[in-house]
Amino acid sequence: MQIHVVQPGDSLFSIANTYSSSTNMIIEANELDAPENLVVGQALVIPIVGQFYFVQPGDTLYTIASRFGISYQELAEINNFPIGNILPIGLRLYVPPPTKRPITSMGYVEPLGGTVSETLENAASKTAPYLTYLAHFSFRVNRDGTLTPPPLGNLRQIAEANDASLTLVVTNLEEGEFSSELGHIILTVQAVQNTLLDEIVNTATAGGYRDVHFDFEFIFPEDREAYNTFLRKAKDRLSQAGLIMSTALAPKTSAEQTGIVYEAHDYRTHGEIADFVVLMTYEWGYSYGPPMAVSPLDQVRRVVEYAVTEIPPEKIILGQNLYGYDWTLPFVEGGDPARAISPQQAIALARENNVAIQFDQTAQAPYFFYTDTEGNQHEVWFEDARSIQGKFDLIREFGLLGIAYWKLGLAFPQNWLLIDDQFDITKLD
Repeated sequence: MQIHVVQPGDSLFSIANTYSSSTNMIIEANELDAPENLVVGQALVIPIVGQFYFVQPGDTLYTIASRFGISYQELAEINNFPIGNILPIGLRLYVPPPTKRPITSMGYVEPLGGTVSETLENAASKTAPYLTYLAHFSFRVNRDGTLTPPPLGNLRQIAEANDASLTLVVTNLEEGEFSSELGHIILTVQAVQNTLLDEIVNTATAGGYRDVHFDFEFIFPEDREAYNTFLRKAKDRLSQAGLIMSTALAPKTSAEQTGIVYEAHDYRTHGEIADFVVLMTYEWGYSYGPPMAVSPLDQVRRVVEYAVTEIPPEKIILGQNLYGYDWTLPFVEGGDPARAISPQQAIALARENNVAIQFDQTAQAPYFFYTDTEGNQHEVWFEDARSIQGKFDLIREFGLLGIAYWKLGLAFPQNWLLIDDQFDITKLD
């Protein structure tokens, strides 16, 4: 796949010609609803085998080849370019596709209300071919250790039809919020634990779930060791039942990081006990916070750099958001929350307001500003092909197990094209 950023004067026809592709293929790949009205700064995925690179000032065959993980001799031979010649600026070089590596992928699906909506089931059906695990969020623990399940709908059939494995996600959510008090009860009352583990095993076995995923958040710092002890007990019980166990971890950058979100999440111990962990590397920009990238690459990298010192990289799954936010300016602490939007909605907003999309090189994330019909200023940060490519490159660089998406239901077609192009998705036997 080729990523192209729309420039002033670009048309779909000119872009297709540049990459020897077709307008219809580009429209279909990017699910363009207004193909004749592209947005300057919009990232498009061009469906070709391999990609083209246009020579920039200072480039050499060696530096270009190193960037794409091939030899400069191979690059020269493929393009029939003499090795000793100077590269002309703007020369189009063809780069062959990289060797695919296997990864594990997870997609969280969160039914809201009493049913699984048709929209959500359609989203799960479209993405399940690219998933190892379809993570059913969430089975809420009650104070007596019993579970309150979410609606299932046709998710089991969707998973089976696409050779994806169901994950049973267990949380300490209570009345819509993660409860520290409920977490304390779960982690310290043996009778509650025994009931909970019985419920989990019975539910997972009866429902065809392969993985049990503990997403316990806002745990009291003093319950850190109790959480570790619970996980050891749970792992023994789940292993006996033939079940995989995984956990979700807050995005820490050191073992000493303070705060109720972080302190009870012991990276090293989770890495020792769990079959794999998911780093929740998103929500730097969040609905009640100031405008910024949701998962800025520089911050995500800091988390990964710490995580691999505590956990084997082959057990680490990188968390990734499938959404962005639209903030009304000026940002006011405690004011109205930002509106969550999909990447496709963000592009439509920029188009409707006739503004160009910008790109933050440090965060590796797209953003733009616009003024609504009432004169209010807005700031939008979202994900695009470039930002997700940065995460894929990080997975390769550190040899991570894979990626987990929070959450399915928001359209981001470029992501699924790129992951399919670059990786082989592991499916469980």
